[in-house]
Amino acid sequence: MKRSGTADLPLHYGKVPLWLSERMSTLGLAIVEAIAMEYGKAEVLRRLSDPFWFQSMGAVMGMDWHSSGITTSVMGALKRSVNSRSNELGLYICGGKGKASLQAPAELLKVAERTGLDGALLVRSSKLSAKVDNTAVQDGFQLYMHSFIVSSDGDWTVVQQGMREGSSTARRYHWHSAGLQSFVEDPHTAIYGRDYGPIINLADKHASGARTSIMSIAAEAPEKMIREVKRLVMPSHHDVRSKDVDIKRLGAMLWVAHEQAPRQFEDLLLLTGMGPRTLQSLALVSEVIYGTPSRFSDPARFSFAHGGKDGHPFPVPVRVYDDTIQVLRKAVDSAKVGHTEKADAIRRLSKMAEAAEQNFTPTRSLDALLEKEREDSWKYGGRTVFGDAKPPGDGQLKLF
Repeated sequence: MKRSGTADLPLHYGKVPLWLSERMSTLGLAIVEAIAMEYGKAEVLRRLSDPFWFQSMGAVMGMDWHSSGITTSVMGALKRSVNSRSNELGLYICGGKGKASLQAPAELLKVAERTGLDGALLVRSSKLSAKVDNTAVQDGFQLYMHSFIVSSDGDWTVVQQGMREGSSTARRYHWHSAGLQSFVEDPHTAIYGRDYGPIINLADKHASGARTSIMSIAAEAPEKMIREVKRLVMPSHHDVRSKDVDIKRLGAMLWVAHEQAPRQFEDLLLLTGMGPRTLQSLALVSEVIYGTPSRFSDPARFSFAHGGKDGHPFPVPVRVYDDTIQVLRKAVDSAKVGHTEKADAIRRLSKMAEAAEQNFTPTRSLDALLEKEREDSWKYGGRTVFGDAKPPGDGQLKLF
């Protein structure tokens, strides 16, 4: 079981508009509920500890596919929605960004009161994970966001993010309690990022002597970081490029959603009379719920579900987003009372796309796919932080 990982991201500022943040909370809750029902709450924690899956989920929720804003926005959206159903899900999200991070200990003690968990142990784990990434691992990133997600069984995951002054980058750290033996001796399976020169890593097992003599470690520098197992370093460019996307995977999914699935998903289509564009989004959401770890190596692909709030790769198709939420919400609610047909149909959608890849040869370039999405954006209620998408006019596409 992987205990943790990191992601390096371009630093983005700005506020998520209300029209998107509310939808992110609703879709995020439905995804978490679907995973918990299918695999259990421990699997929700495991996935949140995977930087590739986390980035893919943020992209499918309509956030900028590569930016630091995914971390704070996704965890903020999940905290609002998941905590409203904590008694049912057995999952609790504490802490957050800035001042909210300082509330994590008090919030964890309240969780302990409700669940009977060891509050002191949870608070200690929260504080130590932050101290390790902020102080013991001196890599130049200062934490400004700390989210601690705990289950009623006592398992936990930490998602926290630091900023590096002068580099316009942020680094996200993921922790997972499963298999964790020590906070001060190789607690990570990976800490990997862009090389900014030597660092001090007091959490390396080779620094055991140095931990007893801080003055000694000041004169030493580990030759390299902990062995790489899981890393995610996102590019600085904002637009989605061919190198960011597995075009075979994306092309197979589009073929299933736009050509194959409508003939095989009568049960799904009759739910809302939805068309191929909603099936496209639903297929990617389905993969976030049911996909295996190897499916998340290209997080940018998941931005083809609901675009991005800044218009990259295309404006958020609000009507499609709402249809996706409606279908998934109905499937989750039906499964709770034993009717799994809708959930089974959504699961089959991602499996069909995966199977189609075996013999699929892409016939359209990424640029052609993006052009089509942008041209049609206005039809689906396309929207960005700059305004609504407009129909093409005068031979030129007007996005905002």
